[in-house]
Amino acid sequence: MKVISIINLKGGVGKTISAINLAYAFAELHQMRVLLADNDKQGNTSKFFGLHDDQAPSMADVLTVKGFPIQETIRKTAYDRLDVLPANMSLLRANKEILLDCSRPQQTRLRKALREVESAYDMVLIDNAPDLNMSVMNALVASHDVMIPIKIDNFAFDGVREILEQVEAVREFNEEIRVAGGFVTMYQRNNVNAQGVEHLQGADGLPMFRTVIRKTVAVDETTFAGVPLLKYNERSTAARDYRALAEEYLKL
Repeated sequence: MKVISIINLKGGVGKTISAINLAYAFAELHQMRVLLADNDKQGNTSKFFGLHDDQAPSMADVLTVKGFPIQETIRKTAYDRLDVLPANMSLLRANKEILLDCSRPQQTRLRKALREVESAYDMVLIDNAPDLNMSVMNALVASHDVMIPIKIDNFAFDGVREILEQVEAVREFNEEIRVAGGFVTMYQRNNVNAQGVEHLQGADGLPMFRTVIRKTVAVDETTFAGVPLLKYNERSTAARDYRALAEEYLKL
């Protein structure tokens, strides 16, 4: 079972949309059994699939309740081979509780929980909050790979260096972790985007995927429809791009 963290400390870069569409591509196009783990208190991934519930077991329980069976949090989606581990605002409380609980390891709880379902899934994608809190630390410790969505603007590299530093820091708990690469989202064919991509490709310590995700109105439409882009409009430019990105990742 491969575990991938989708993360950027900057908001508005298409992190959740990327996690959703990569998960769907792996499940639908590559026939993989995929668990999409929501690790953001906003719960946008959970809301997208209609699985948000403030009262139901969630990521917070997995991280704070000793011995809590992760199977009780996982929910089926409308799509074959694609399940979701939901999150809600209780994750805010959970991050504080983890820090206060010194009775057991704080950074390895998610990794331990995921081992309970490693025979049920081929791939786990974790949609992380734009933060470096304890739940995100748990995600990095549990992950084999890190993928960083990046929107080209004046602050495109903000937060990326911190992520790279944090990946190095968690090697104490997870020697297998690697930065699979950054990938550009909301790409537009203009000089600013072209120069931004060139800058990122030359950045020290940051491998970049060749595939860029082009900007299209269809992406925004899917957030209202609650349907993955590759299902909603498979011919859209971004749908083709996410399909290509999934294939590029699998060839690494």
